[in-house]
Amino acid sequence: MTTKEIFNEMQKRMDQNPSKLVGLKGVFQFDIGGPDSGIYSVAIADGKAVVSEGPSPSADITIIMASNDFGDLIEGRLDPMAAFMGGKLKVNGDMMLAMQLQSLLA
Repeated sequence: MTTKEIFNEMQKRMDQNPSKLVGLKGVFQFDIGGPDSGIYSVAIADGKAVVSEGPSPSADITIIMASNDFGDLIEGRLDPMAAFMGGKLKVNGDMMLAMQLQSLLA
């Protein structure tokens, strides 16, 4: 799956299961590097999410990963905590939002 396809699928999953978004508010920015790079933002508020391509001027948190590691994370082959501890996932911003990342990606 390409990075763009992952974010398209993420939007579909959040639209289909908005209950995962209840109580979550913030803007996640994903800075994906490597051969399938891109910058995407996910804005969540009022039980709705909007995935956009490109940087957000109001990101609460920025997730930085290589595209191959991001793909592994999404496919369940890479544990988020192991990725963070191993330096494969970097987080800038609101760490409380980072803890809720798994519900976004599942």
